[in-house]
Amino acid sequence: MNKIEKAFENKKNFIPFITCGDPNLETTKKCIFSMIENGADLIELGIPFSDPTAEGPTIQAANLRALNSGVTTEKILEFVKNLRQDVKIPLVFMTYANVVFGYGAEKFISKCAEIGIDGLILPDIPFEEKNEFLPICKKFGVSLISMIAPTSENRIAKISAEAEGFLYIVSSLGVTGTRNEITTDLEPIIKIVRQNTKIPCAIGFGISTPEQAKKMSQFADGVIVGSAIIKILEKYGENSAEKVGEFVKEMKNAL
Repeated sequence: MNKIEKAFENKKNFIPFITCGDPNLETTKKCIFSMIENGADLIELGIPFSDPTAEGPTIQAANLRALNSGVTTEKILEFVKNLRQDVKIPLVFMTYANVVFGYGAEKFISKCAEIGIDGLILPDIPFEEKNEFLPICKKFGVSLISMIAPTSENRIAKISAEAEGFLYIVSSLGVTGTRNEITTDLEPIIKIVRQNTKIPCAIGFGISTPEQAKKMSQFADGVIVGSAIIKILEKYGENSAEKVGEFVKEMKNAL
């Protein structure tokens, strides 16, 4: 059992997302510590990219703010290396194939392993093309985390059977962003997942309230929240850490 799977043992996980460098890396660091103090079980760290195709306007704007602040992939890798001296919970990177290719796939993934990154999420890589990265991830012991969307249909069983770390269940069609209501019937999807893997699954995209989190956690092992946290950063900037912590505590308590 790897570190990610171990984090899901006997409890529902709350997984916050944050874009590294929005508005700067010092604020990112403060927010991460605040998240952990308030119950985050695993954290998704976004490496900013100029064309984040899976993201809605909120996280797109965060990517832009981070890039404008001068953050680079190299700086983020160094940042995580230093962070790992104090942070014990699992950390996963969420970014795009171009970022990894641009850095050099083997170089990037080996560096992830070296600095203590436990998993990698690449939303623009279809399941059928994951072998571009999977052998390298296996070589260095970094979980390549698969995503299942409402449109995955007859591929759900196959994706589940080959999953690593945890499965990211996409709650809604479209891009990331808060939603007033999540109308997708996810229970049949999760039933197929359960029939094909023991790997935990977490639901993300659109979850922004404790009520939504509680509802989703009734049939999933965890809940992922990004845009609602980024909105706090957008509003409070360098003074966000305490507010982010309060939000994480509220969401974790709801699970």
